[in-house]
Amino acid sequence: MATMADVARCAGVSVATVSHVLNGTRPVLPQTRQAVLDAVEELGYTTNTLARSLVTARTRSIGLAVSAISNPYFTEILQGVEAAALEAGYSLLIADPHDDPEHERKVVRLLHERRVDGMIVAPSADPRGLLDYLGRHDVPAVLLDRLVAAPGKETGPLLDQVCADNAEPMSRLVTHLAGLGHRRIALVAGRPGLSTTSERITGYRSGLAFAGLAYDERLLVHGDSESTGATQATEALLSLGAPPTALVTGNNAMTIGVLRALSAHGLSVPDDIALCCFDDFPWADLFSPRLTAIAQPGRDIGARAVRVLLERLAEPDRPVRTVRLPCTFVHRTSCGCPSPSEEGTPS
Repeated sequence: MATMADVARCAGVSVATVSHVLNGTRPVLPQTRQAVLDAVEELGYTTNTLARSLVTARTRSIGLAVSAISNPYFTEILQGVEAAALEAGYSLLIADPHDDPEHERKVVRLLHERRVDGMIVAPSADPRGLLDYLGRHDVPAVLLDRLVAAPGKETGPLLDQVCADNAEPMSRLVTHLAGLGHRRIALVAGRPGLSTTSERITGYRSGLAFAGLAYDERLLVHGDSESTGATQATEALLSLGAPPTALVTGNNAMTIGVLRALSAHGLSVPDDIALCCFDDFPWADLFSPRLTAIAQPGRDIGARAVRVLLERLAEPDRPVRTVRLPCTFVHRTSCGCPSPSEEGTPS
């Protein structure tokens, strides 16, 4: 098996230079770095991660705890985390907390026991156990997608956090529907207790206010962030004496449940009821009609979370911060508008 000394001889550099290239501990001239990497490839050298971790007290690994990994949105985040971690020379350990506070604390403890250098966690609706564990064990961590305020504070983060904008994009969906003449616009919101849910409700209500529409509590229902709950919530909306003429869904999983309920009632989108959704997903453009949506920058969120965590590892005492990334309004036809291509504008 090739050793670091073998790589150094092959590349014509010192062992220390090989170490700096492989560990990223000091800048190295591009041509020297390439010579080392070529030697590594030629000799088939692999780093002894265990031995290095014993010396440095670092494993160069990151723990990722994200629920609903099958959700396309979280899959995009995972891809962003993985790519950024790999680029920085870190491996990734993944666990699914299933949005359950008890299981969340268990998987975070297991990741910690694997001696990851830090964690990226999408917290559950009740993250008290999670925060207690991270705080007591002084685990470097970044909260992902869902925000958590410091205990006893109205504002201000407890840990570094990375997420998308929620309120303004939701408001834009509502005002867009209002601009098309809708006066009874309903929201199928996510699981109560999640910051994404509360912020999107705030955006929904501000959009109604901006459009001069009164808030009707009967038009706000919770689908618990999943398909089955959204189907049941939509059934409740359709049973109202004056049902909504337009729907906004709080995430892509709930959009599927809403469409299922509308289909069961023989309702056509957008002819019978308009639909907009928060969360775009790869096949949204293949639905008939094509879904008007808010697209979150999932990969960018994942990559930024890794960078924020690495900055925390390099500078443990830096002030905590919350990073919000902008969303994109994707205009298609489920809202009742003509196809953007027919209008002569890009989607």
